[in-house]
Amino acid sequence: MNNEAILAATRCWVEGTVVGLNLCPFAAVPVEAGRIRYLVCPESDMDGIYRAILAEFETMLQLQDAEASLLIVPAGLEAFDDYLDLLQVVEEVIPEAGLEGKFQLASFHPDYQFDGSDESDPANYTNRSPYPMFHFIREESLAEALKHYPQPELIPQRNIELLREMGLEAVEQRLARCRKKVG
Repeated sequence: MNNEAILAATRCWVEGTVVGLNLCPFAAVPVEAGRIRYLVCPESDMDGIYRAILAEFETMLQLQDAEASLLIVPAGLEAFDDYLDLLQVVEEVIPEAGLEGKFQLASFHPDYQFDGSDESDPANYTNRSPYPMFHFIREESLAEALKHYPQPELIPQRNIELLREMGLEAVEQRLARCRKKVG
């Protein structure tokens, strides 16, 4: 797999779906300003991926010009359950490492499925991405954005309604177009 193609597929998804459909109303400004860090994880085993995640936390602490980071994991976390297991471990480490209040993690995976939802529910596509990835969000930036957005708690429901209205075929095609950028 070519890193440039992986990055192109990810940018396609971020720009065309996350920003294009306004799934995250806070994403457009940092995306357009080039303040999102995109990184392809070179590791494919669980320990290596875990170390890469910890290293990205450290890097984000040092890089004040990046509002968020996407650590893209093209190999090693293909199974959604493996991804969720590692996500749980990382979320437990955040407070232990003194990162609580500094970063939040958002989770994205090609097979993302909300607990209790049907696999074919278009709502799952709010978190389906071309590759498994971990989204590091600077809490300070998020808090500032939330000050200017009325009723942010309604965002998930609005996204679910939008994607269900679009229908499964439309959301699948949108993601497939980005995946075609690979290779």
